[in-house]
Amino acid sequence: MYVIVILAMIAGFLALRLYSVLGKRTGHEQEPAVPRPSDDRARATVLQPRGTTDAPGDSVRLAEGMIAPGAEMGVRALIAADRSFDVPQFIDGAKSAYRMVLEAFWRGDREELGWLCDDDVRASFEESIAAREADGHVLDNRLVRIEKAQIVEASLNGRIAEIALRFEADIAAITRDKDGNVIAGSMTDAVGTNDVWTFTRDLRSADPNWKLSETDEA
Repeated sequence: MYVIVILAMIAGFLALRLYSVLGKRTGHEQEPAVPRPSDDRARATVLQPRGTTDAPGDSVRLAEGMIAPGAEMGVRALIAADRSFDVPQFIDGAKSAYRMVLEAFWRGDREELGWLCDDDVRASFEESIAAREADGHVLDNRLVRIEKAQIVEASLNGRIAEIALRFEADIAAITRDKDGNVIAGSMTDAVGTNDVWTFTRDLRSADPNWKLSETDEA
């Protein structure tokens, strides 16, 4: 009887840990259309479970290399406003979001972009997708690796938090025509990219997810 109770408690704890996983860009058009399991949205959203930060400075102390020197004050202000915010967890989620946004854009998945991005960014992506479709072009791109993701700016305007991250990544890209013929790019030569994406969240909202609100090239 006691063994069953203990096993049930362990299973419940693991379920909570799996549920508590984290989560813009437009500078480049390159990434793979790989089938993704249905729980990818949970991994891509930036969730901050309560109680992850023991003290306002802990998350910053444990995030060596993840925060640019000029952004540390903004990150500390954000942590003071939201004690659940955890820098390493946010970085992991942002990387997942970076990959998912790129892949959705490359395959022209407007619905996926709709819940990952705010309205302005989504509209920009959709305009580019429409132009690509009008030309009969298909992107056959692949995100080879994310070399680095670092918070370069963080700010708090009232209860609206904004975090800008610099992504350094390698992307292999091919553009095909409607018949599948390669008209540009190469899958054997990855190109280095440097992007700055900004994620935004209303700290008063019950929704723990951050949305991509701005994209730029570094």
